[in-house]
Formats: sequence, structure tokens, C-alpha cells
Amino acid sequence: MPTNFTVVPVEDTPISNPDYDEEINKEENKEETCTAAGPNSGDETPRETSSLISTDHDDSIYGKNMALYEDEMDSTPMVSSLLNKLANYTNITQGRVTVNVSLQTDSLSYITEMFSFYVSICLKGPQMGTFIGVFLPCMQNILGVILFLRLTWIVGTAGIMEALAIVFMCCSCTMLTAISMSAIATNGVVPAGGSYYMISRALGPEFGGAVGLCVYLGTTFAGSMYILGTMEIFLTYIMPNAAVFEAESREPTGMQNNMRIYGTCCLVIMTLVVFVGVKYVNKMALVFLSCVMLSIMAIYAGVIQSAIKPPNSQHRVCLLGNRTLQNSRFDKCEKTELINNVTTPTQLWKLFCTGGIENATCDEYFTHNNLTEIQAVRGLLSGVISDNMWGHYGQYRDIVSPERASDKSDESHYVLHDVTTFFTLLVGIYFPSVTGIMAGSNRSGDLRDPQRSIPTGTIMAIATTSIIYLSCVVLFGACIEGVVLRDKYGESVNGTLAVATLAWPSSWVIVIGSFFSCCGAGLQSLTGAPRILQAIARDGIMPFLQVFGHSKSNGEPTWALLLTAAICEIGILIGSLDHVAPILSMFFLMCYLFVNLACAVQTLLRTPNWRPRFKFYHWSLSFLGMSLSLSLMFVSSWYYAFVVILFSGCIYKYIEYRGAEKEWGDGIRGLSLNAAQYALIKLEEAPPHTKNWRPQLLVLLKLDSDLGVKHPCLLSFTSQLKAGKGLTIVCSVLEGTYMAREADNIKAAMAKEKTKGFCHVVVSSNQRDGFSHLIQSAGLGGMKHNSVLMAWPANWKQAESSLSWKNFIETIRETTAAHQALLVAKNIDKFPTNQDRLDEGTIDVWWIVHDGGLLMLLPFLLRQHKVWRRCKMRIFTVAQMDDNSIQMKKDLQMFLYHLRLDAKVEVVEMHAGDISAFTYEKTLVMEQRSQMLKQMQLSKTEREREAQLIHDRNTKSHATLNDKATPTSDRVHMTWTKEKLISERNRHREAHMTVRDIFNMKPEWENLDQTNVRRMHTAVKLNEVVVKKSKGAKLVLLNMPGPPKNKGGDENYMEFLEVLTEGLERVLLVRGSSREVITIYS
Repeated sequence: MPTNFTVVPVEDTPISNPDYDEEINKEENKEETCTAAGPNSGDETPRETSSLISTDHDDSIYGKNMALYEDEMDSTPMVSSLLNKLANYTNITQGRVTVNVSLQTDSLSYITEMFSFYVSICLKGPQMGTFIGVFLPCMQNILGVILFLRLTWIVGTAGIMEALAIVFMCCSCTMLTAISMSAIATNGVVPAGGSYYMISRALGPEFGGAVGLCVYLGTTFAGSMYILGTMEIFLTYIMPNAAVFEAESREPTGMQNNMRIYGTCCLVIMTLVVFVGVKYVNKMALVFLSCVMLSIMAIYAGVIQSAIKPPNSQHRVCLLGNRTLQNSRFDKCEKTELINNVTTPTQLWKLFCTGGIENATCDEYFTHNNLTEIQAVRGLLSGVISDNMWGHYGQYRDIVSPERASDKSDESHYVLHDVTTFFTLLVGIYFPSVTGIMAGSNRSGDLRDPQRSIPTGTIMAIATTSIIYLSCVVLFGACIEGVVLRDKYGESVNGTLAVATLAWPSSWVIVIGSFFSCCGAGLQSLTGAPRILQAIARDGIMPFLQVFGHSKSNGEPTWALLLTAAICEIGILIGSLDHVAPILSMFFLMCYLFVNLACAVQTLLRTPNWRPRFKFYHWSLSFLGMSLSLSLMFVSSWYYAFVVILFSGCIYKYIEYRGAEKEWGDGIRGLSLNAAQYALIKLEEAPPHTKNWRPQLLVLLKLDSDLGVKHPCLLSFTSQLKAGKGLTIVCSVLEGTYMAREADNIKAAMAKEKTKGFCHVVVSSNQRDGFSHLIQSAGLGGMKHNSVLMAWPANWKQAESSLSWKNFIETIRETTAAHQALLVAKNIDKFPTNQDRLDEGTIDVWWIVHDGGLLMLLPFLLRQHKVWRRCKMRIFTVAQMDDNSIQMKKDLQMFLYHLRLDAKVEVVEMHAGDISAFTYEKTLVMEQRSQMLKQMQLSKTEREREAQLIHDRNTKSHATLNDKATPTSDRVHMTWTKEKLISERNRHREAHMTVRDIFNMKPEWENLDQTNVRRMHTAVKLNEVVVKKSKGAKLVLLNMPGPPKNKGGDENYMEFLEVLTEGLERVLLVRGSSREVITIYS
């Protein structure tokens, strides 16, 4: 868990005071711990960016000599002041309630970043060296239950060669991990919290939280394993008569139930001990470690004794043929014995025979095979090493025998295999014996020089334990008989622990030493696991864990301890050490994998802050350690590996979406920056292919007077169109100067509307220049926008808003000049939100001119979103007199088929009818209003009244002309014939007007009025057709005509667009970039 700090300001002393300096030097020489006092702030842990530096300065000191910097002295203090303030803070021993000091000034980020380095020099705390602080804790955590209870069984089952391979793989994994951990631990101060703190600060809160929980669960299940080991030693080797249930077959019924009952009782006792007196647990750590070391010394002494002196007959094994017998059921390895010259059956005889010697009925195998008694410990020089060199794997319920092929039996008087054995099972059971390498880094807050002690002590401990394990594998195989090694519970040697048969001077040294070793390891697990959970909870990255960050007045994590005990009970209820060991192996291997990944990422990225004092590391070693950890996970248990990876992935996604935001300068952020840089450079090498084209949107937002988003539905439509794919830049322009304006709340609106993208706000003297700059410069490298989305200026007819439609038209011209597509959403406030679900309707596309195919691509993209998913797509196109409408429809259907678009096709035929009186009136009113607004300098009130008067007259004229209009003038013919075509040509030869006029607005200065009339006529007629066909559509997409090249007609252009879209609820005007964006090819 992270080191807790209590920050105490000490009274300032003038820098130039020699008495004060002398006093400080004396205190440093004595290495006395400063007294601490100060307010407590609950359960928050200090962050790296916390500002602990006061920027107050004395004008009498800095006023003359440093007048050049006096204006910025509040935000950038003098170096002498910085060092003086750092020396005035002290550290409290681990377990005290902490103070959360927030960052006061953004400009102090550099100073606060240096704090983690200076604090390790200036702060005082408990001082421990490498041997006591790192080496011994690692030794205690590495050496334990597997060494005494399972290593002999692994050697006998796998053989010496395969056992050496298992030990070598596991020790190599931990050694490579220790090298990576040493590099991370020496790259700045690592508070207590060990692997969780290192990984979270190196790879970010997501990885840190996921792996932190893995470490917590691994430590918790380790407690279960140690308690089960303690109970196995107690019930099998110390007090077998204490069993509640009969354990004839050991597994899976009687033995497991005994372990569950006694293990639960032991867990309750250990939890109470940890709850009441953690300090006593820490004080007893050396006692427990002494038991481990004495036991190991007894093993080596027994090996030496077996080489010097022939083995005694204390431990002997009885074999019936090649079957190993449980000699706890008889006293002599004989079928009969001679008592008073009378042949008498032995206890062994009675196990296999019924009746007397003369008329006995015996087991057939017993009758045809002789009894053999061999030494359990044959000695170092006996040559038994050749028999134990290779594996003797067995099936469940097989009889343990000297031969590789064995028989099955249900007889309780044979020694049986309690589980089917294979190589990968042994790897999973053995790996917990090499865990515990993080014990030194977890105590970094208590070390005198953690930068030197952690690498030295950890690597020395791993090297020492590796030598012990490797030597034990060879010595066990060279001294002990194979059937004894494969006898997991020592049933062939009167219930004696297999490794204890080799001990000197007595087997009880191993039994008692291993018992207390397992007890101590279990207590240490129950002490350390709650603190890891408390550190995660106090970081606030997972809200549901906040309750476990609370503690008692002395800092002990009460709620975390209760949860740890509950999870530990789950492991105890499994009831088998062999089944629990692979579970905690998965959690620790996942932790080691990410420690190596963190070191490799930091090394390859070469971040400026990566400056570890430990120099003997390389990214290739970290990568090898990461690969070995992942391989061991799947070798040990592939299904457990998948479960742990899935668990870590779920925690990662939970923190990503629901957890608190943390910025720790992690390596993943640097990796993302490097990947982004590489991708941007690659994108810029060549323009995107048509198959990869998608709208990369630049969304132009308008803000209200309170700097709020004026049209939130524009953001909703953006998310529906993009669905998080591709580039989205949401931007806005603030009028004013850069120094005087602040950022707006666009990001909050984007989050509310679930719009994924970037936010860009530009401060400019006017909006026109701001939007122009955004269109030109938004994006970076090859990741630039190719489409612009904006809302229709709904209030453009108001006189005081002339800038609105002028800016709108200039934006159209600039997007056209930049070869970018333009999307204009009219009536945007009526568009559906992300919470709406449109019923079955249509998305109508009016494909009048071809400008790249964007019109047909947009409905397809919209229908991918759940809001528009039920809508059908319809495509309308316009046929003129020279066109064959039937062939056009066939060609269009074939074109859509090749495009893989499912849409209904309809061809609309429009004839060039007479220009109606309404069109002339509409044009006349438009020009009159334009001229009046240009020539007359009206006040704001007069302009509003004039605009309203013109609007009323326009409405009245429209209603009158509609009553007088003949039905033939508005008729639309849907089928053309040859005769009809010739007739229409003769009637309207002199007034030949086509729908293309509105899209080919080439100003004719000679006859300006007639040009406006023709364009208005086309807008009116096309609007009539669109309204008739698509009035009920959920969305209408329409080609947007370009503005006139003569800027004098801009206001008329707005009127044309208004007439073109009149009577439609939702309209999206689309103006393509003239490049193909959709293709029929794969």
C-alpha cells in the first residue's frame, strides 16, 4: 500500500542563521526522527502531484536582489525557499492516518514532480538495511509450505531432471521479474504497496487496478494455502487422532472435511490475532523465519549424516511384491512370526487373510508375492539417484510402486495416488513456492536506502532460495527411496513427513519447524492482503471499493481484513492444498507479467522520467520474463489462465468507464503517443483510398451568451453519424482576446450526448476569421477532417443577423475551396436524440447531381446507429425531357446492387412548365426586400417592422395565387413518350428552363432579373416534388447548390435554399467534395 504521509509545517527560520544550520546538521548526524503533528483528513492518500510547498516569500530578502523576478515570485519561488520548505516536512511511520494536500497552483507542477525524489532524502522514518529489510522478508515469503510438504512428492513423481526443469523455469521467471522490479523500484520513491503501486504508476490506473486486485487475491489465497498446509501438518503428522471424520482414503471426502473444519477454526484465530495485535505478528516474523532456516539446516545435516554414516533402520518401507503398504496398520513386515516355536499370523496377515493358517482364505496377490523391507533413506552414495532420475507419473487410485507401471486398487492398506499426476499439474503446484519476491519492495518506506537495498536484497534472496530448491531436488532424489518420495502423506513410513525422514538429529525438527513456518506465513498473508486492498481503495480508482479504504484509529484496515477473511474462507472450503496452489499461481503470474511489461514499455519508450538507479536491466530481459510468465500461466492451468485474464479484463474496462480519472504519467499514455505519432506519419504518406474513406467531421458549434451549446442535437447527430469511428473535432469560436476569455463547456455537452472526439475552441476577434482558421488548420498531419457539419442559420432573415448568413455562405465557399464536404442540418433542434428510437420510416435521398456519392453513403452510416436502424432508405432522382426514365431506374437499381446498398429507387419526371405568377411574385418580393435593406439605413426597430411587413405580404400573395392556379400547371408527369417529348419541345423552346439551372449559378450580368426568376422557378418546382414525395420522411438528404460567384447575390441564394427546403421537417443539405467516396469494388 502507498506510504501514508502526515504533513507538518515547521516554523520557518531565516536561511542565513548559522545557529539554525548547525542545529539541522546535528539532527541529521544523529538520524533522529522528527516529531509529527497535524490535522488528519481521512482516508485519502497523497498523490504525486500534491503541492507541499508554500510560495510565501520575504520581500526584505528578495526585494532588492531578485527584483527582476518579483512579479512571478508567488508561482515560482526561489530555489533556496524550495529546499528550505522541503526540509520542514516529516514522514510518519506506516499505518497512520494521512493528509491529502491538494495542488494549489498549476505552475508548481515541476516542483511537485520533484517532491517524490527530495522527500526520500529529507524525510526521516524507520531505518532498516538490506539484510533485515529486504533479504530476510523475501526469504521468509519464498521458503515455506511447498518446500516441506510437496517438493519431495514433485521430485519422486516428475524425476530429478523434470523437477530441475520445473524449478529452473519458475526461478528464472522470478529472477527476470526481480530485475524488472528493481529497475522500476529504483526509478523514484516507491511507497509501501509494492507491485500495485509500481504497476499503476507505470502502466496507468486501469492496469494498476486490475493487477492490484490480482495481487490482493493471490495474497489472500496464499493465506488459504498456508492455513491448509498448517492443518495438513497438524492432522497428518502431529495429531492424526484429532480428525473428526475418518480419512481412510485421504481424498476427497474425509481428509477434505477435516481440513475445512480445522482450517476455518484456524482462520478465525489468525484473523483475531491480526485484528488485535499486528505489531506482535511483525515481531514474530524473525521467529518464524528462524524455524524455516533451522528446518533447512536439519535437511542438509541429514544429507551429510547419510553420506558419512550408513542409514539406520528407523524408517523402513514394506513392499508386497511391487506394491507399497501403509505400515501404520502393522508392526512387522512379515506374513507369519515364530512365537514359542509356534507359527503365528502377524497383523499384516490378518489384513489380507481370514481364518487360521491351516484353513486361511487369503488375497491372491498376497499369496503369490513375497514381502520386502527396504530403507526409506538409502544414503547419498547409495546410487538411488539413478532410479529417481526420470518421472513416475500415475493415475488416480494407482498403487505407489517402484515400477513405472502400477496396478489400481481400492484396498485401504496400500499407498495410493490421490490424484492423476502430470507435468503441468506439478508446475502449478510448485510455483507458489517461488512467490514472495515483492516483500522487500513492499517495505520501501522503512528502508534506509531503498534505491540500493531493494535490488540487492531481492536478487540475493532469489539466488539463495533458487540454490536451496535446486540442491534439495538433487539431494532428495539422491538420498530417499522413490516410493517414499511419491508417498505424499508418508503413509509408508508410519505417517512421517517424507522430507523429515532425512532430517538430523530428529524428524520432529522438520515437522515442528514447518508447522510454525506455515502459521507465520498465513499470518503474514492476512496482514499484507488487507493493506493492498486498502491502498487500492484509497486511490479511488474503483468506487465500489471505497468502503474498504476506511481504517481504525491506528490505521488498521478493519473492513478490508473482514473481506480478506471471507475470501480466504472460500479457499479453505476447497479443502485441498493441491487445488488452491494453481489458483494463486495464476494471480501472481499475472502480476509478474505486468511488472515485466511495465519495465519493457518504459525502457522502449525512453521517457525522460525513466532514470532508474539499477542499471542491469534490458527490455529483452523484461520481454522474456513477460513471455515466461504468460507461458507458465497456460502450462499450469489453461482454464484458470483464461479466467484470470477475463477477470483482469473486466476490472480494466470497469476502471476505464466507471472509475475515477487519474493521471499518473503512466507508460501507456507514452505508448499511445508513440503509436499516434507513427500512425499520423503513415497516414500522411498517401491520401486515403476510396474504400477507406469515411466522413472525418469538423463540427462547427454556436454558443449562447452563457457559453452553452446552442444546438445540442447537432452533437447527437454527430454521434449517430460517426458511432465513435473516425475523427470528430467539435469546435467553436469565442469573440475577444486570448488572454481575456476562458474555455467553454463543450466537453461536458459532448459527454452528455456521448460524442467521442476532440474539442477545439479558438478565440478570435470575430467568428468569421475563427471558423476560417479552423477549416484550414484543424487536425494534425494525416488525421485531418474532410467534412464540415454545421446547423442552418435559422434567424438569417432578421436584419440584425446579417452576419449570420454572410458567415454561413463564406463557410460554404471555404469548404468548397478546401475540397471538403459540407453537411448542413436544417431544423436541427427537431432531430432525434440518442435516447430516441425512430419507428419504421424512411430516409429519403434526392440525388440530383453527382458529387462523389456522399449522399448515398450517409444514410448507410446513419442506419448503423440504433436511432435510425428501423428506417428504410429511398433514393429519388430527377428525369428531364431528354432522359429515358425507365432506363434510368434500371441503371440506378443495378448501381445500388453493386454498391451493396438496400434501397428503393424512384425516378421523378419534371417537365419545363410555364413560370407561374407566384414565382414572379416571389422573386419580386425577394429583390425588393434586398434593395430596400441595402439602400435604407433603418434602425433596428424599423428593420424588424419592414421585414415583418414583407413577410405578411408574401404570405397573402401566396395564398391568393394558389387559389387561382390551374391544376394543369402543377401536374407532374411520371411517364414520358416520344410524342409528348416533341410536343413539349415545341411549346417551350423559347423558355427552356431545366432543374440544372439552380446548380449552375453562373451570373448573367446582362439579364440579372431573368436569372433570379429561373432559379426561383426551379426551387419552387423542385420543392413541390420533394414535399409531395417526402413530407412524411424521417430525414431528407438533398444536394446543396453552390453559392453564386458574385457575392452581390448572396442574400438571394439564401432565399433559394429556404424555398427549396420549405415544408420539410428534417433536412440535411449535402455538398460533396467532388471526389469519389463510395465504390463498387471490394
